Amino acid sequence: WADLLKPEYKGLVGYLDPASAFVGYVGAVAVNQARGGSMDDFKPAIDYFKALQKNEPIVPKQTAYARVLSGEIGILLDYDFNAYRAKYKDGANVAFVIPSEGTVVVPYVMSLVAKAPHAADAKKALDFVLSDEGQAVWAKAYLRPVRASAMPKEVEAQFLPASEYARAKPVDYARMAAVQKAFSERYLKEAR
Repeated sequence: WADLLKPEYKGLVGYLDPASAFVGYVGAVAVNQARGGSMDDFKPAIDYFKALQKNEPIVPKQTAYARVLSGEIGILLDYDFNAYRAKYKDGANVAFVIPSEGTVVVPYVMSLVAKAPHAADAKKALDFVLSDEGQAVWAKAYLRPVRASAMPKEVEAQFLPASEYARAKPVDYARMAAVQKAFSERYLKEAR
C-alpha cells in the first residue's frame, strides 16, 4: 500500500469512490485494516487517501473496468475476479497482486426473498449455485468458489496461489455495514 504513495505512481492509481461504490468502500476497509485501523478507527484510511491525493489518483464514481483495459488506469484497487477476467478473457496485459500488508475478503451474498412468489424455483437456483457444478461455473468466471474442491484445476492454475490469499482476511461484515455511512461522510469531508 505504501508503494502507491511514491511519486513514480503519480496519475497511475485508480480506486472507485468509497462514498459511492461498494468496491471503493471495500478498498478503504482494506487499506485501513492493513495500516493498523479498525472498524472503529478509520484514521489510517483517511490519512492514506489524503496522502494519495498528491499522486492525483483517478477516482471514478462506479466501474472502471474498461478504463483499465484501455490503459487509462494503470493500477486499480479492485476485486481479483476483474483482474483475472481482464487477463484471461480480454487478453489485457494485467496482473493481480495482494499487497504485502494484506487486504480483505468480501463474499458475494445471495438470499431468498421472503414470501417470494416462486420460492421453490429460487431454492433450486440457490441449490445449483452451491453445488459442485454451480461452484465450477462461478470459478470459471474467476470468482473463488465457496468450496475449493469445486475449483477446476485449469482455472485454479490461473489464480494466485493460496499462500498469497492467506494475507486476505475476512472482517466483521455486519460492523462494516454499520460504519459505512459514517466513513463515507468522513471521507467526503476530509480526504476527497
